[in-house]
Amino acid sequence: MTVEQMSRLTLAGLDGDPREVAGTTIAQLARGLSGELAWPGSGEYTSATRIWNGMVHRRPALVVRASDAVDVQRTVEFCAEHEVELSVRGGGHHIAGLALSDGGLTLDLSGMRLVSVDLDSGVVEVGPGCTLGDVDRATQQYGLATTLGFVSQTGVAGLTLGGGFGYLTRRFGWTVDELQQVEIVTADGSLRQSSLRESPDLFWGVRGGGGNLGVVTEFALGLHSVGPQVTAGVIAWPAADASSVLDLFRQVTASAPRELTLAAVLRNAPPAPWLPTAAHGTPIVALVVCHSGSLADAEAALAPIRAHRRPLADATGVKTYVEQQSMLDGTQPAGLHHYWKSEFLPALDDDLLHVVVDQLRDNVSAANQIVLFHVAGALNTRPADACAMGNRDAAYACMVQASWSGADPAGPGYHDWVQRAWEAVRPHSTGGNYVNFQTGDEPDDRTVAAYGDTYRRLADLKATYDPGNLFRVNRNVPPRPASVPDLG
Repeated sequence: MTVEQMSRLTLAGLDGDPREVAGTTIAQLARGLSGELAWPGSGEYTSATRIWNGMVHRRPALVVRASDAVDVQRTVEFCAEHEVELSVRGGGHHIAGLALSDGGLTLDLSGMRLVSVDLDSGVVEVGPGCTLGDVDRATQQYGLATTLGFVSQTGVAGLTLGGGFGYLTRRFGWTVDELQQVEIVTADGSLRQSSLRESPDLFWGVRGGGGNLGVVTEFALGLHSVGPQVTAGVIAWPAADASSVLDLFRQVTASAPRELTLAAVLRNAPPAPWLPTAAHGTPIVALVVCHSGSLADAEAALAPIRAHRRPLADATGVKTYVEQQSMLDGTQPAGLHHYWKSEFLPALDDDLLHVVVDQLRDNVSAANQIVLFHVAGALNTRPADACAMGNRDAAYACMVQASWSGADPAGPGYHDWVQRAWEAVRPHSTGGNYVNFQTGDEPDDRTVAAYGDTYRRLADLKATYDPGNLFRVNRNVPPRPASVPDLG
């Protein structure tokens, strides 16, 4: 069936009730697009609705595959006028699957993948469909980088709007601390420029607000001299050494230079070629390392780690920054069922480390893991309310992950393992968590906790820029004066 053959189409409405939209109206939308309109059964629909987390099953009634900002404006105006539920897809990599609206309209930005490096201003302009890999490959041609995440297939838009952190966070802060300017379509269909000088209130909320204030059609991110070579990789030890390795992790991170980022990973060993075959499937503890400073300084910084006991394998060395940015891609394959929980931590006390080791003993899955990321550094030097992201009291981020095939009958048990491990870690939290790691079943108070003291200001901005809560298929912050949950 073509658009012209539709008489009427039923879409999910903003209030939960269905909306009947005439086929002629939908055809008019399609004719006004530079991109494409897709629907169930049409050629582009399947690829447009295939996202990373195989646990998520949602079927939009329509998908707009935008090619430019004007397409975004027309789509936002259409959804606002007809009160149709709208979701926005960038890279489609969010754990909660918020790229898709079930029965509504999904705005697919994955085709908008412009990357432009301005060497004079030290800024990279990034389209909302870009992945981390797109940006890293473009900037590393000049030995430059911006602070992005750990998996190259992640979308830059979702990562940035939720705050963002990665190997360079200790040096330069959250990803949103790198943000210089955005081009954004707000709920009234306006295309705006926003920065510290232009619409600074909107810019404050965009930096961590998770897409609650509009659809960003271009990001301008600051660049730094990094790479193209770094000293990085991973070192693994048997689980019997877990307590001593975590203590080493704590000692090294307490005084590490900001050029050195470490992450401790506790899991069962994957069948990776750099690990001994006999270790595959057995519990291990590993340290992922990335030193982005000079190669000589890196050797000195990594020496105590490399000398610790007898590792199963040491796969660290000099490599390109692009290689390091994609090293963990294989641990997050698309199509599996993924379930996560996260907390920010102020420190690593003895009780917490004991808790983490205990969860490793209970882990029977091949892919479940607990990760402790060291993030302390530049992010802690900015004011607590510098932007909506907040969480300036974090020294570490803890992520509890499960991944399994949908055909695996033990899958629900892996989900339960995440819940138990997270509940054991949670008493050691700052009280904050990472909004980008929230799953679809998180209660509203988890979103409140993710923003902490910035939540009320973000809700006020929502009332200014999106009073009808058009942008609600996200970790939603309702506009005030709607009821605001108690922060206490």
